Amino acid sequence: MREILSRISRRIDDLLSILNAPTCMRTLAMSSNVVKMTRTQLTAMVVGGMIGAGIFSLPRTFASATGPLGAVVAWTIAGLGMYTLARVFQMLAERKPDLDAGVFAYAKEGFGDYPGFLSAFGYWIGSCIGNVSYWVLIKSTLGAFFPVFGDGNTVVAILVASAGIWLFHFMILRGVQQAAAINKIVTIAKVIPIVVFLVIMAFAMKMDLFRFNFYGGDLSGSIFEQVRATMLVTVFVFLGIEGASVYSRYAKDRKDVGAATITGFLVVTTLMVLVTLLPFAVLQRADIAGMRQPSMATVLEAVVGHWGAIFVSVGLLVSVLGAYLTWSLICAEVLSAAARTKDMPAIFARENANGVPSSALWATNIIIQLIVISTYWSRDAFSLMLNLTSAMSLIPFLLVAAYGLQLTLRGETYNERPNERGRDLTLAILATIYTAFLLYAGGIKFIVLSAVLYAPGSLLYVWARREQGGKIFTKASDLIILGLAVVAALVGVYWIATGYIQI
Repeated sequence: MREILSRISRRIDDLLSILNAPTCMRTLAMSSNVVKMTRTQLTAMVVGGMIGAGIFSLPRTFASATGPLGAVVAWTIAGLGMYTLARVFQMLAERKPDLDAGVFAYAKEGFGDYPGFLSAFGYWIGSCIGNVSYWVLIKSTLGAFFPVFGDGNTVVAILVASAGIWLFHFMILRGVQQAAAINKIVTIAKVIPIVVFLVIMAFAMKMDLFRFNFYGGDLSGSIFEQVRATMLVTVFVFLGIEGASVYSRYAKDRKDVGAATITGFLVVTTLMVLVTLLPFAVLQRADIAGMRQPSMATVLEAVVGHWGAIFVSVGLLVSVLGAYLTWSLICAEVLSAAARTKDMPAIFARENANGVPSSALWATNIIIQLIVISTYWSRDAFSLMLNLTSAMSLIPFLLVAAYGLQLTLRGETYNERPNERGRDLTLAILATIYTAFLLYAGGIKFIVLSAVLYAPGSLLYVWARREQGGKIFTKASDLIILGLAVVAALVGVYWIATGYIQI
């Protein structure tokens, strides 16, 4: 029995030690003896990367847009779409192992320097906005117990978040990373509240309520419109599905990458679908839609009393704070990696004595600070940050899918295994269609809001190109893309100023 328990303990430690994928990235990259990852570790990478703040907000986010039928359709579309995208990541990692500088490397290889820059910038700024969503959710969670925090966008809430931003900043500058013990606490904080929530929801189910909510209750929009309204949310909660594929070069066996992606995908998707659907069987859709975030805590409170809100909130706070430390470093790493490949100004590649990309970290946290301040004027700061994070991720993901399609259409790298080309071509076509559909589903509002960031961000590209002494724009298509971004940004600023877009 002791030997069995010891083996179980070692397996759990093995799984938990890698859940902090971005933190491990730097250790792996700097190590002269590259650590090879098992299938369990790669699976944990996917699970740990996908379970974050988003899952705690799903009940209200979906109830605001649809009912159980729309939710099932949305998760089916999102699940299949994100699966094809993950398989494209896997295919590119295996067939283009030399392109390991990040997601943006595929865009640069396939479409040129400027699209590569836009992919890098979008992925970086999207990660920064995602970090802001962590702070908004933390402050909103505290607001349920301390009214001074409100919905996460009061002056006090912004001051507390600002203090937290710079506390983590200086911790990371000193090279402080999460230890295995903290990893275990964070992981338990993620999983236990979710499992307890699902068990209680299952016992409290009322089928008559579920049937009433099935078509959206009192919602008047079509199922298509309801599903469309949830698409950006599903992108946010699926961020991290590419984890195993991105780190495939560290796998002991490349075949483990596909298995880890599928296993992690199925586990997390099951949890997210249940978290979305079960509340419809205990409360009316309109009541769930009116709850404060994190809505998982509010739903549990409505069923079992105040202790439910405390239980979920404490777990969320520990989980999100741990995730924030991780993603602070990954934001800096994305910017630093782009600088090392000369897609960003060289200053962002600088590291301090502790091996931390200090310049990139300063730039990252200054951006995060400015966006946190901007939430003061937002009506629903968390939803805005969630949707904008997803929107900024769509361009990089679309370019990855399109590069996969380009590769398979040309037949490049398929000389040795030509029988795999048809399969990969189908996956690349579906992933491209899905990511293009997401841009449409997100709506013009988030396209122009993304352009408000992309257009001025292009100044960093000009800076980087001048450092290299090369021609700034090498293709006519680059100037067309820049022109469209500038026009869309001007439209976005005008719409915000006139109130047509309310943030």
